[in-house]
Formats: sequence, C-alpha cells, structure tokens
Amino acid sequence: MVLTADVLQDELAVSLACVIASANARARENRVDVHESLITITQTTDNGASWRVNYGPKGYIDRRGGDFVVDVDAQDGHVIRVRHGQ
Repeated sequence: MVLTADVLQDELAVSLACVIASANARARENRVDVHESLITITQTTDNGASWRVNYGPKGYIDRRGGDFVVDVDAQDGHVIRVRHGQ
C-alpha cells in the first residue's frame, strides 16, 4: 500500500505507527505472539503524553490476566514501562 502525502501529514497517525512498532518490538522480545494477540491502544497521561498498548488473548472470555502491557512515549516512541499481567 502506498501512503499519500496527506496521510503522512497526519501527525497522530504517524505517531501511532511509531508507537505500535516500538511496542511490538518489545512484545516480541518478551515472547508475545503479536499476531495471536488482541491488541488495544489507549491514550494516557500517567507519564505525560503516552500510549498504553495492551496485548491480550484473542479468546479472552472466561480468562483472567496474562496480558502484556507496554507504555510508550507519544513524542519519541521510547518504551516507558512494561508490565506482565497475572
């Protein structure tokens, strides 16, 4: 897919692309199967402007915990914090 100039001008879209790439790299380092995860992204202000990327099981019904959570800085895409659910 070729992205048009107007898409590349969308700062939020480009920022989110960097955030998910950074979070995915950290998830893979921790042996999370990204393609088999239900991924949710939430904007947070806990650590300044950041995004919380949550990797959970696709089959989440009747299942508790076990999620992998990565907080990523919205400005430069560095990982702020990683948490493993229980």
